[in-house]
This record gives sequence, C-alpha cells and structure tokens, in this order.
Amino acid sequence: VAYRFLQECPWQRLRDLRAAMPNLLTQMLLRASNGVGYTNYPDNVVREFVRQAAATGVDVFRVFDSLNWVENMRVAMDAVIEADRVCEAAICYTGDINDPDRAKYSLDYYVKMGKELRDAGAHVLGLKDMAGLLKPTAAGRLIRALKEEVGLPIHFHTHDTSGVAGATILAASEAGVDAVDAAMDAMSGGTSQPCMGSLVEALRRTDRDTGLDPVEIRRMSDYWEAVRDQYAAFEAGLRAPASEVYLHEMPGGQFTNLKAQARALGLEDRWHEVAQAYADVNRMFGDIVKVTPSSKVVGDMALMMVAQGLSPEDVMDPSREVAFPESVVAMLRGDLGQPPGGFPEAIIKRVLGDEAPDTSRPGSRLAPVDLEAKRREISEKLGGIEIDDEDLNGYLMYPKVFTEYMQRHEKYGPVRTLPTHAFFYGMEPGEEISAEIDPGKTLEIRLQAVGETNDAGEVKVFFELNGQPRNIRVPDRSAKAETPARAKAEEGNPNQIGAPMPGVVASVVVQPGARVAAGDLLLTIEAMKMETGIHADRDAVVAAVHVKPGDQIDAKDLLIELE
Repeated sequence: VAYRFLQECPWQRLRDLRAAMPNLLTQMLLRASNGVGYTNYPDNVVREFVRQAAATGVDVFRVFDSLNWVENMRVAMDAVIEADRVCEAAICYTGDINDPDRAKYSLDYYVKMGKELRDAGAHVLGLKDMAGLLKPTAAGRLIRALKEEVGLPIHFHTHDTSGVAGATILAASEAGVDAVDAAMDAMSGGTSQPCMGSLVEALRRTDRDTGLDPVEIRRMSDYWEAVRDQYAAFEAGLRAPASEVYLHEMPGGQFTNLKAQARALGLEDRWHEVAQAYADVNRMFGDIVKVTPSSKVVGDMALMMVAQGLSPEDVMDPSREVAFPESVVAMLRGDLGQPPGGFPEAIIKRVLGDEAPDTSRPGSRLAPVDLEAKRREISEKLGGIEIDDEDLNGYLMYPKVFTEYMQRHEKYGPVRTLPTHAFFYGMEPGEEISAEIDPGKTLEIRLQAVGETNDAGEVKVFFELNGQPRNIRVPDRSAKAETPARAKAEEGNPNQIGAPMPGVVASVVVQPGARVAAGDLLLTIEAMKMETGIHADRDAVVAAVHVKPGDQIDAKDLLIELE
C-alpha cells in the first residue's frame, strides 16, 4: 500500500511512528514464509526481512500462515525470536466450533495447533478471526480451552462485518482473554474492528475495567473522523452489518479489495454472485483457511467464474476448457503450503492435470538469494544509486512495485509531504498548499489556472511557486484516450481465442508461425493483481496475434488465432 498507492517509503513511516511514540510497542503482521507478499520467499529472505523490520522499529510480530500450516511458520518465528522481539504466533479461525458439520475445524483442532505454536517458541498466542466468524458462545469455549490447555497469553483479533463482534469480544473477555484489538470509534465497525469507546464503556466498573479515559478516546476519535473523510472514496461501501459473511467467510481485509476488483471487471452489480462463488470455491478447495494470500486465490477464482459465467459443475467438467488464474495453479501445485488434510484430489487433477503437487515446505525448495549480488543488480537497474538494507528488503518483497516506486520518486520527489486531499484528488484553481520537502525548506504552491488539452493529451498548468509564476505541461489524466474497437472472437470457432475477462495484456509468449502444443502458455492477462494464463487447448500453429503487452482488452476480444 505504501509503495504502490501512497507512493511513500514504509520504512520511513515506521521510523516516524517509532520517533513519535518511543514508549509504546509497535506491531506488524508477518505472513510467515509469505513475508508481506503473496508468494513464498526463500528462507534467508524471510530472515533478512524480519531482521530489518526489527532494526527499524517493530517490537511485536504477529506471525500466521494462510493455511494454518505450522511447518510454514517456523522459519519466521525463529527469526523473530533471534531478533529478540515478541513472537505472537497466530491461529487463524475459520468454520464454527459449535457446528458438528464443520468438524474439520473443531475445538480439538485449535487446541492442538495452539500447543504446536507454544512448543515452537511462541511468546504470545494470537487468535486471528480475520472474517469475524467467531460467535460469542464459541469464543467463550475456545478462549477457556486455549487458556487451560496451552497456557500462553492470548491476543484476540476480529472484524465486525457481521455486527456482533463486540459481543464476541465481551464473551472473550469474560473467558479470560489477555488482549483484544479494537478500532478508534470513528474508524470502527463494518469490515474494521469493533468500537473501542463502546467496549471500554461496556467493561467499565467490572473486574475487567480497561482504565482507559473516555475523554481522550473521544478526542482522538474526533481527529480520526476528519482523517477518514479524506479517504471516503476508498471505502468498501458496506453500509450495514452483513450476515452474508457467514456464507462467504471473506476476511475483512479482503472485502474492499475484492469489491474494487469486481468493479474493475464490471461485476460490481453482481457482488452477491461473487460472494456465492467465493463460498463455492472454498468448498471446491476443500474448505480451507482463507486469509492472505490463500484468500486472494479464492477471490481470483470466484471473480473468474462470475466473469465467465461458470458454475462449480462447469469448472469440474473435464470436457470444458477453463483458464485457471495463475494463483490457483500455484496454490494447488503446493507453492503456498498444505491445508489440514490436503487439497481434494478432484480439484488438483482438474487444475494440474498430470502434474503432481509438491507437498514439501515451499521455502525448503527455494534457493537462497545472494543478497549482495541482488543489491548490486538493483543499483544498476536504478542508475547506480545506493541501495541500503531497507531498499533491498523492499525490492525482495515487491520487485516490480518497488522499482516503479523508486522511478516515480526520482521523477516527482517526496510526494509524501503533500496534503492528503491534494495528493488524492488534485488542486482547484485558487487553492494554495504547503509542502515541506526538506527540514526547514517549505514550498508554497498556488494553482492559478489549467489550460486546454492539446492533441498530445497534455494541458498547461499555471501556478505560483513561493510567489513566483510558473507553468508546466502535464498529461491530462481526465482525458479519455480513444481506444480502437477490437474484433470479438467468434463463439464456437476453435481457431479463435478470446479474452475471458477485461484486463491488461501482461505478456505475449508466442508469435505468428509458432507451433504450440496443448497446454502451452500463449499469453497472460492481468486484472487488479489477478493474473490469468491463456493456454493452447490443442496442438496448432499460431496464425495471428492481435494484441501486445500493455494493451487494454475487454471480455471476448479476439487475442490469438490458430490454424
């Protein structure tokens, strides 16, 4: 988020927070062998990231695995302990321990995992209810059992999508939970956490009184209310509690992202179909834990099915050609690890064909990265600039995103100093802002006027910089570029390959005249972080390629012709 959307350095943000609150603990989420990304990283990359995060200012690491596979958590947990930081190893909660039909995720399952995490060296046991599925009565049973059987301090985290998470926290409190997560009043509810002020009042004058000052809570909430207004355009649009969460079991942190993806694919008005497809995909995958990155895989598959009008029966029909998202192929291949009981054989066979999945720990089969060689490579790619350890770790987690961030920073400078409203929405003529680009060096910028858009799609902007008149030509991003209408693939014509969904062509790996075999990759399409490979369904010769990398395409656009 910091690199891609806010265009700022997350390490600098951490340093700023550490300086502003030197007496408070900072905490981060660590996706075990997935680091802070969507894939598995080599063990030495995970260890190096933890070392750097601890050095820059993180005190508590909440370590979890997206499939609840403890084996995948050990490297990250050991790295946290070696860095002399607090290791909060988390159980991800899914299902319903009160439902006998969901026996896969029973009370015994969670207690067993808690003991494994304790034995692996955890200082604190996290209970991560990422979708807000834990109900009050179940919370009481689970917290009491974990307290009695595991014996570690328990830190409970939930989301209020259903509207009853506040009651769940109170039940957890009564059962003896040691710490809970809540959100400042103005930022609470919905897919966020329950309201802090309300929880404080509910516990006041009880044996679990928090001692927090309601006056200070309200004062801080007033501040965050003003901040929230600046980001209103990015909210999920969840206007009321949604019991539908018990159907789809979507993590609160994914809800907004998946809605944005659905919007980009033209599926926003079919959101409830997406939610149903999400539940269907979960069942097809064998009822798995759904949290980043496994939740992204489920979301990718659900969007693909709705966009292409596929039912679960269509997907499993061996006579039907289905272009599975690359994330689905990777997960079933074993790239994220293994869920309890493994994945169903039927879906493995459907997605992988004759390829056998690898059930070993992904990090164990990834070669270590030569960190110093990688540092030199990044420096050369970015024009010879010095790459410090923070930059190196940023690149190791997000090579493409970090590179684009550095290129933007070189071109535009420290845009993090711009006021939030100006950064997101731009300035109006007559508006004036201040931006501190260096300590003691502030720019006063006043927008005077914006000219007409020329044939090159640029506008002349007239402004004052510290009182001096200036002008500059910039691209007019409000001007819609004219894109030529593309031919559509003929339905039922096996020689024409159409786009399964809207997106951008990420790569084209064949040329006209190339011979391809059934299953060969032809091109990839990217849509809102979801990548889908288009493969040949038979042996053929490529007759024509109608797109190139970077082209914007719509569903059913003709991409490639075979003969």
